[in-house]
Amino acid sequence: MLATSAAEPTVEGLLKSEEATRQFAAAIAAALEPGDVVTLSGGLGGGKTTFARALIRHLSGDPEMEVPSPTFTLVQSYDLSPFPLIHVDLYRVGSEGELIELGLADLFEGAVALVEWPENAAGELPPATISIAFSLDTERSADARRVRVEATRDLPPGVERLFNFERFLEEAGFGEAKRVRIQGDASSRIYERLERGDRTAILMIAPRRPDGPPVRDGLPYSRIAHLAEDVSPFVAMARALRQRGLAAPEVLAADLGEGWLVLEDLGTDGVVTGDPAQIVEERYTAALDVLVALHRETLPDSLPIAPRVAHDLPRYDAGAFLIEAELLLDWYFPQQGRQASAEARASFRSLWEEMLQPALTARPTWVLRDFHSPNLLWLPEREGIARVGVLDFQDALMGPAAYDVVSLLQDARVDVPVPFEDDMVSRYLKARRAVERDFDMVQFVELYALLGAQRATKILGIFARLNQRDGKPQYLRHQPRVWRNLRRSLAHPSLGRLKAWYDVHVPPPRTS
Repeated sequence: MLATSAAEPTVEGLLKSEEATRQFAAAIAAALEPGDVVTLSGGLGGGKTTFARALIRHLSGDPEMEVPSPTFTLVQSYDLSPFPLIHVDLYRVGSEGELIELGLADLFEGAVALVEWPENAAGELPPATISIAFSLDTERSADARRVRVEATRDLPPGVERLFNFERFLEEAGFGEAKRVRIQGDASSRIYERLERGDRTAILMIAPRRPDGPPVRDGLPYSRIAHLAEDVSPFVAMARALRQRGLAAPEVLAADLGEGWLVLEDLGTDGVVTGDPAQIVEERYTAALDVLVALHRETLPDSLPIAPRVAHDLPRYDAGAFLIEAELLLDWYFPQQGRQASAEARASFRSLWEEMLQPALTARPTWVLRDFHSPNLLWLPEREGIARVGVLDFQDALMGPAAYDVVSLLQDARVDVPVPFEDDMVSRYLKARRAVERDFDMVQFVELYALLGAQRATKILGIFARLNQRDGKPQYLRHQPRVWRNLRRSLAHPSLGRLKAWYDVHVPPPRTS
């Protein structure tokens, strides 16, 4: 809990492991300036040297750096790139004369000083900028430490956040859990599996998304494309999907402000198997049936999060469709050694604005947006549509039903055989028509082709961006598959003029 006063902001917390101590040291390091004196107090084995070693290694950028304890040398100096640092251990100091002989005041000038056992320095130390007191918490574990931090100026926000995070896990019932990093998605979110005895859960860390630079009409890409800015949409959608019988993970604990969620662990068994991955037809069929069940309902565009707090799902409007499609021009074209002329860009936008009209006027439903193999899990112990676990739906919109069907059946990361895709589209059409006599099958197929082309166009650009901007070249291997999906969609007779534009302007991917 943070306590503040005009003179000395104070924060107290618990460090349950050496990893937590390293994170604490990094948070403190972010606030240090030349001339600062950081005092470290507490009994033997309290964690002072462990903290000092972690802080020095963090500032050096070398996690394996040798950092000896200065217990016998009293002073150890480091010429680090941010500033010089002096590590002082006064445990063995026995007299004021020894302190005078050390010349502490001269050593501290222009440097950051870490001082262990400051109580042995009497009045010879400059006033501490940050004072940290460590104490053992052996009832909890051998590595657990209680920490109290006082400062003469504002503490870095990372310190309080770290302690709040540990408290969040404690209150969620996973305070002593082992944390195992697991592969995430293409976003900046972090996922960890929490393991405590025979209990597991998934930790999602997704701080509020900062706005990027304006790209159109003073707005960043994320606003135009209606991407979730925090975890509130995830919480709202998870609850809404579960209420309708879908296997979205239960939210076990949430801090909406910080972007921390503890989620039900749905396991690791996906709808694909093998290496390279191949679809499992039974599981893909079950995933398609999830969409059938969802699209049969009339779904709300406002979802409750808390009393008097709701999440309003944005419409999948022309601005979002277009800004996504233009990723092709902005990222895929340069990857292929091309630039879109002003004339080509104008004709591209004009064609898409015209072609998208049926998608904008179609009856809206929830578009989960990333309903594809990386986000679908297989839960054979459950029944019906609950056999398919659904993840990554925080960017959901109100839009045409065909979009998620395309996401599933024209998967960007795994080959879906064309005959199977055709059979699944037919299965979807028949299932919808069986209970909706006015369901327009011809219009749906046209929308399926249109949105398949739009989605493949977008993904070619996204995979190029992931490579060029984010240093993730592994996504380039999927571009040939996306290209094939694009050409298959453009072959629909309703997209003839759009296909003609692509034939002239868009080259097939070259990933070398």
